Amino acid sequence: MKKIATISALVLAICIVFVSCDNKRKPGKIYMPDMAYSRAYETYAERDSNKFTIDPSLRGTSKIFYNNIPVAGTIKRGELFPYTLPNDSNGYKMSATVNNPIGTLSDAEMLEAGRLFNINCAICHGDKGQGNGPISTSGKIGGIANLTLDMYVKMADGTMFHSITYGRNLMGSYASQLDRKQRWMMVKYIRTLQPKAADAKPTTDSTKSKIK
Repeated sequence: MKKIATISALVLAICIVFVSCDNKRKPGKIYMPDMAYSRAYETYAERDSNKFTIDPSLRGTSKIFYNNIPVAGTIKRGELFPYTLPNDSNGYKMSATVNNPIGTLSDAEMLEAGRLFNINCAICHGDKGQGNGPISTSGKIGGIANLTLDMYVKMADGTMFHSITYGRNLMGSYASQLDRKQRWMMVKYIRTLQPKAADAKPTTDSTKSKIK
């Protein structure tokens, strides 16, 4: 009798194992469904307008307010702290006091910074930063800065970052193309194209003669 009970229990256990592992996508009975099925939503997924709203005036009603904007005061994992100086003459002046938060770039990071420079900047400034990129030499747009000139060699990292972030003269903002870390990396890369401050020659900058 004891042997039969043991065999029956073993067969039952085997059946339970096979039934419960039948389909990984449908594991069968779930003890805590709220833990198994998260209520998280994809950022760009379509929302049911009967349940969700992006209208702040409807906050607290029967609908759930969700506008896809990050919570105020938060930053994504790995992102640098926000750059808060305004896009005006005072902000441009104060940018000279902002230090580059990135230290020495690794070989891989420098290679990536160079790749980003060639994609976003070389078309105007040239691959060596001398202001002789295809757009500059075409004659269609003038006043493109030669980044190897003394004035740019002596320009503070923060001011260069400010210009990349907001744009300067004919150059538009690159904040949408490059995140904050990439913009600071770009500044580091530009420094490698420039002569040392002591060796820089005070050549006349073409932007002053062509842009008013």
